[in-house]
Amino acid sequence: MIKNDGDIGLPPYAAKNRDVVEKRLRDVSAGTGLQETLTIEWRTKPQVVQVIDMPVDSLYYNPGTHRIRAQRSYDPQLDRRLDEDPWGEDSQKYLQHLLQAEPSDPSKRDKDFDALKQSLADFKQNEPGLITREGILVNGNTRAAALRELGVGNIRVAVLPDSCTWADINRVELSLQLRHDTRRPYSYINRLLTIDEQVESGRPLREVARDFRIRESTAEQDLWVLSCLRDMSDRSAAGGVQLRLLDFEDAQESFREVHRAFAKESKADAQKAELLKENRLAAIVMNFSKTDVRLIEADFRGRYLEHRLPDELKAAPAASPARLIPGINRAVKAEAPQVAAARAFTDAVLRAKAVVRAKEKVPSAQLDAATSVFEAAHKAVEDALDPAGKDARVRKRKQAAPDRLNDACQDIEQCITDMVLASASRSLDEEALDEAVMKLKATLKKLAQATTQTIEVPGEGVEWLRDAVRQGQA
Repeated sequence: MIKNDGDIGLPPYAAKNRDVVEKRLRDVSAGTGLQETLTIEWRTKPQVVQVIDMPVDSLYYNPGTHRIRAQRSYDPQLDRRLDEDPWGEDSQKYLQHLLQAEPSDPSKRDKDFDALKQSLADFKQNEPGLITREGILVNGNTRAAALRELGVGNIRVAVLPDSCTWADINRVELSLQLRHDTRRPYSYINRLLTIDEQVESGRPLREVARDFRIRESTAEQDLWVLSCLRDMSDRSAAGGVQLRLLDFEDAQESFREVHRAFAKESKADAQKAELLKENRLAAIVMNFSKTDVRLIEADFRGRYLEHRLPDELKAAPAASPARLIPGINRAVKAEAPQVAAARAFTDAVLRAKAVVRAKEKVPSAQLDAATSVFEAAHKAVEDALDPAGKDARVRKRKQAAPDRLNDACQDIEQCITDMVLASASRSLDEEALDEAVMKLKATLKKLAQATTQTIEVPGEGVEWLRDAVRQGQA
């Protein structure tokens, strides 16, 4: 294995593992039976590598695996230990724990891991893992953890070429993970981190998106969400605790919807887009459902929330002056007071939740204060969502009839195109068309009658409809 940037050194028994691996590779090559191989993507080209059996207890979990990248922050002390001594017993035990844990809450055991373990017990190992010659698991970390729990002595693994570097390891792991098979997918946050890592390494976003089998616009959305999550984590810091990226593991769809709404609003009004984003982020932090979050628009705080907030959550930071860009002395517009107030509220919620999440690590007085803030904010938003929902339903009812009529107009436009095409090929069913037009006439008559009962001051369009129906009856 060749050293390169990002190299984290070799494990203690690297030389011993190398001797065992090379001997077993020679034994396999010298054998007369059918040899098992695995095809991997190696430096942009397919490469066939041989498969051998290795003692599972002699192999090392990969400290750089993307599978548990976000979960490493679960225990900051052990995370630091991983950086300092990735091959030590404590670090390897921590990696095993994270491989078995639920991605959104590493304090709990993952049901998917237990399902994998049961599958290995029932059907043995279907696919080989992948290792370096030094015994570092490139692919199959979770399977190795399950086999160890089952007490299975050996694991089938393919072996990377001797010239592999850590850059090769990362690329091969990613390519294998994205294959369509029964392999457990990366968790949401780990997928975001992997996309970001690939882009930061200099790869074009389009190429990374192709590897993940997603559109480039989806990859851009994922990077926006990750940037937002990192910002929220930083803003949540309070009294030595803060939220981790993995704390947002279960809010994937909500964050995607925030991005879509933010991008749409940004085209019309950047300030309203920021208000909408901050309002919705606060609701996501408080674990409101997707349907509730959708009710929150840019005016949510001003119309529904402001007068329901307790005084301690209404305070906004002092207005910051406009900043000058060094070198050109051009002023950058200061943040609007409404946006500053919305950010302050979101910050308060973030900090409160960070303390509540770390309840065993903070003084009881700090926990009580944070719990009070979080519950007060939650109740205020919950109460505000009730009238917001009612207004949304009213708006939806008001818009339902015009929307249906617009859809009907589009259908008629398509009908005109179909008529022209059918006429050109002499396939138009004129009798069926005449029956449909008579049905349209009767429907327009009903529509005109309905307008007389619901619209007191008709506009030009409704007047035309009424006149047309009256003339048709004359």
